[in-house]
Amino acid sequence: MDSPFLFVDDIETAGKRCLVRLDLNVPFVDGVVGDDTRIRRVLPGLEALCSAGARVIIMTHLGRPKGRHVSEMSVTPVADRLASLIGRPVPVVSDITGQQAVDAVAGMQDGDVLMVENLRFHAGEEANDVAFAATLAALGDVYVGDAFSCTHRAHASVEALPRMMPIVAAGRALGDELSALHRALAAPERPLGAVVGGAKVSTKLSVLENLVKRVDVLVLGGGMANTFLLADGHDIGASLVEADMTETASGIVRTANDHGCRLILPHDFCVAKALASDVDTRIAKTGDVRADDMILDAGPESAATAIAALSDCRTIVWNGPMGAFEFSPFDAATNALAQAVAARSKNDGVMSVAGGGDTLAALANAGVSDDISYISTAGGAFLEWLEGRTLPGVEALRRA
Repeated sequence: MDSPFLFVDDIETAGKRCLVRLDLNVPFVDGVVGDDTRIRRVLPGLEALCSAGARVIIMTHLGRPKGRHVSEMSVTPVADRLASLIGRPVPVVSDITGQQAVDAVAGMQDGDVLMVENLRFHAGEEANDVAFAATLAALGDVYVGDAFSCTHRAHASVEALPRMMPIVAAGRALGDELSALHRALAAPERPLGAVVGGAKVSTKLSVLENLVKRVDVLVLGGGMANTFLLADGHDIGASLVEADMTETASGIVRTANDHGCRLILPHDFCVAKALASDVDTRIAKTGDVRADDMILDAGPESAATAIAALSDCRTIVWNGPMGAFEFSPFDAATNALAQAVAARSKNDGVMSVAGGGDTLAALANAGVSDDISYISTAGGAFLEWLEGRTLPGVEALRRA
């Protein structure tokens, strides 16, 4: 079946003015880029466009200036870092709605790169204003969407702009993301497993409600598992819990049963009196959690059970850690499960997709980031995809 998307590598871009929407919302340290991971991730696509003779006009947002010019949120340091990585000048156009932008684009040669100033300096960006989008559209011939992490936002450069452009394509990074996510949930090789952790049921309620209807195995961990345990009548001591979500948790369990989803909860725990690296810990089983115990990680038996439950899965989706992985030894269950999933991905061809900020940090802590099939750097967009929601920036890229 033909893809519903056109990909940038499949179109002729030589001599074309390509408006490339990226997410280069990177942290600064003393006025310079502190972490250039997001920049490096899109470099191959940018370099390919330059080599093809495209005239590359980069658009991004930075921070939350709320529609006004904030000098500390200028994209100039981002352009400087990109220029050093790509080996060519990346000038910044400060007036992107005036003659300066028109003249700067008109003066571009094939292979040149230009960056427009922070899109969010204009109120029309977050308002999805069609007039602002039309001003941007006049600067280009081709729209290239390459910012999956922004696709859940109906902003002008993400949603209105591509609908105005004669040629719309997914960039390399976004194309890779769409392909990986499609393989993971839309058309997975089964059995399909999921790992969902984190602190609260409330923040991932829609994710859980969607996944229990679609996956064969769902492993729950982190603080949210405590709410399910409490709902099932187990004593969880002084652990983090959302007592007002127990009925909701019970409903999710019923939905899982109705759809044939095997729900895996921890049944032994690493507990302590406080969350710190130097506290005394012990392994407590269900029914052995004391009033002043805090459940801070799944225990070794629970980790082994989760690994066994996922052992037949050919596709695994992961969001959220199994415990307070930032503090050793409360990273043990996350590390064990992550290493098992990574080994199956590397050695057995299992498709594994992971996303979310805490997830990325947890996988890095476990030393397995390079062996997961695909890691999404998106936060909110990845969660909304797990929820089964329509992403405006993805829909805007679909072929008519």
